[in-house]
Amino acid sequence: MRQIWITKAGSPEVLQVKEAPDPVAEDGQVRIRVRAAGINFADLMARTGMYQDAPPIPCVVGYEVSGVVDQVGAKVSDFSVGDRVLAMPKFGGYTDTLVISAQQAFRMPDKMTFEEGAALPVVYLTAHHMMLYVGTLPRGSRVLIHSAAGGVGLAAIDLAKAHGCEIFGSASAGKHSFLRERGCQHPIDSSQDVTAQVRAIVGKDSGVDLVLDAVGGKSFTDSYNLLRETGRLVCFGVSSMSPGKSRSIPSALAMLLRTKRYSPLSLMMDNKTVQGVNMGHLFSRLDIVKPQFVALLAMYERGEIRPYVDRTFPFAEAAAAHHFLHDRKAKGKVVLTP
Repeated sequence: MRQIWITKAGSPEVLQVKEAPDPVAEDGQVRIRVRAAGINFADLMARTGMYQDAPPIPCVVGYEVSGVVDQVGAKVSDFSVGDRVLAMPKFGGYTDTLVISAQQAFRMPDKMTFEEGAALPVVYLTAHHMMLYVGTLPRGSRVLIHSAAGGVGLAAIDLAKAHGCEIFGSASAGKHSFLRERGCQHPIDSSQDVTAQVRAIVGKDSGVDLVLDAVGGKSFTDSYNLLRETGRLVCFGVSSMSPGKSRSIPSALAMLLRTKRYSPLSLMMDNKTVQGVNMGHLFSRLDIVKPQFVALLAMYERGEIRPYVDRTFPFAEAAAAHHFLHDRKAKGKVVLTP
């Protein structure tokens, strides 16, 4: 098999393709010949050495793949050789051959492409969990989505649109027309004062009901202050911790210093909620993950969600794929193809 390895912490050029013997599916496992592997921001942070959950470097990362089952282990009855599947490994997805528990694999809808299959699992599950599992999303809610043109952002727009929400999406100005095409009524310029732009639309004494924030630092505080009564801030990333292509300790410290602490008393008095989501820590909770995944596949079948793949890169160009994401050029997902 061929795998993309992070050989040492550093810029995208530390990624190298290496050969290894094919793994064998054991009891309860399936082996997948991978056709596409999704890239997530956590992969970039792992490569820079700023992601504490990643395996020790050198390592192979990657949370989501799609492909074809070519070997079925004993005690597996749900899959057969030839099944088209998508799967969610906890690391190890940058490979052309993956062995994984059958419990972490799902049959792909017939009309779904392999690229879409690798673009759906992490971002749509994250958005669904934030919006519909840890909290409610009443119809007509006002939703502010930071990094709205990214993978999770577009997934959140799909879900908010399906629930009749008023959607505010923060992104660079060059991506605003694309956001409107995806269903965001109010694109917000991320290079300007986000709070002022939202207030100009909703009124200075009003706010929003839900904010999804993966920026961190001061952005968490600004997002909290934009909430109206019973509003909810969901924190699911800290992109400001690693703004460049290599590790930056000063950036990480600055982000931490700018992050406000909230006490139960202040939350009670404000009638607001702050939640944190890290889907990587929930992969083992199949009782939580699987029902949401089933719901998402049903939404895909009904045409309510549409994974958007901006570009695909072959394994040999993995470094270029990471550069493309670092440079903020991507819209939606970027995937790797063996």
